[in-house]
Amino acid sequence: MAEQRSRSLSTSGEALYEILGLEKGATHDEIKKSYRKLALKHHPDKNPDNPEAAETFKEINNAHAILSDVSKRNIYDKYGSLGLYVAEQFGEENVNAYFMLSSWWAKGLFAICGILTGCYFCCCLCCCCNCCFGKCKPTPPGGEDYENYVSPEDLEEQIKTDMESDGYTPIAMQPRNANEKTQLIGDSHRTYQTDS
Repeated sequence: MAEQRSRSLSTSGEALYEILGLEKGATHDEIKKSYRKLALKHHPDKNPDNPEAAETFKEINNAHAILSDVSKRNIYDKYGSLGLYVAEQFGEENVNAYFMLSSWWAKGLFAICGILTGCYFCCCLCCCCNCCFGKCKPTPPGGEDYENYVSPEDLEEQIKTDMESDGYTPIAMQPRNANEKTQLIGDSHRTYQTDS
């Protein structure tokens, strides 16, 4: 089990080519031709007495499936079986980022930042406070400035003062002695029809 685990997480990217009997960098046609030849030779139906034929056949199918897929083959050629494992866990588009962040220089940069700031929390807090509240805070879209915010009550008071200065006073009360009668609903009965 340990041997298979170490082989499945190799970074050389040559084992699958060796299974198919090819050199690294073989063309798609060479992979296809070698796969067909080995699949016929090690097929379990043609080798019923050999229990290892089924395992060999599985390895040949796995090698062909990976090497015939362009994106998986590129990952395998660059990062080996470990790259395929990372692609399976995090997605094929995140493989390069994973290996970049796990490189020695990225780890060293992370350690240096920790040493220089004393702790990562202080560094994060400083960056967040400076960007969210300080001089580096983002400007709102459309150039709106929230520092000039006026509450609705203040805005209403400002409108009233502007109207009074213009000589226009809005009516704020209803008349008390109204002589008119308002009939909201007529005496006749209304009927409504619906389409049904």
